Amino acid sequence: MSKVLILEDEDSIRGFTVINLKRNGFEVLEATNGNEALELLLSTPDIDIALLDVMVPGIDGFEVCRRIRETNQRVGIIFLTAKVQEQDKVYALSVGADDHVSKPFSPTELIARIQSLLRRVNIHRETSAKVTFQSGPFSLDLISKQFRKNGHIIELTPTEFSLVQFFLEKENTPLSRDVLLDHVWGKDYMGDPKIVDVNIRRLRQKIEDNPSEPEFLQTVWGHGYKWKGQGQ
Repeated sequence: MSKVLILEDEDSIRGFTVINLKRNGFEVLEATNGNEALELLLSTPDIDIALLDVMVPGIDGFEVCRRIRETNQRVGIIFLTAKVQEQDKVYALSVGADDHVSKPFSPTELIARIQSLLRRVNIHRETSAKVTFQSGPFSLDLISKQFRKNGHIIELTPTEFSLVQFFLEKENTPLSRDVLLDHVWGKDYMGDPKIVDVNIRRLRQKIEDNPSEPEFLQTVWGHGYKWKGQGQ
């Protein structure tokens, strides 16, 4: 049974969401402020998904997300927020979220987003096959779930890991935003397709010496992105 933490201070929204999560087979932990959420994540390391509201008492959801990502790249994070401005969505992703759902949301949409993210979380955790990708200074090990540059580990979220794996599988092949969405987020993804671009920017910050002039994760103008391999 997958474990979901929900950080939401409005009782009616939290209660409605908890009921629907339990009906769909999830074990649910509840927090009404940022400090409670961080304590639960510390005491329950096998939480799979964290649903974070932004405007909560004490530490806000953005800061909770940032602190989670300082020590935990494996938990999936979805923001539940009434803040719908474009800059808020981008900021949520930039501090480490995997997805966002704007209030009011339907239970069907939320469950679909959670299940899509769970697939990436579980792929990130699977250790069934010994497969290693090598590209220039980079190596990706599907057993240890480690991504390295020049031997140094680069911490990736489940979404980032799935993106890197797909890029390395398709090295030197231009991949459109739609192809990346279908492969990483799933064909049933109902969110903003710009989530691809935000994750690409976040990845570049981690892997490129100069993110504004990427050497490896390159833009293919009018098409999408590609991972530049050796000799290309």
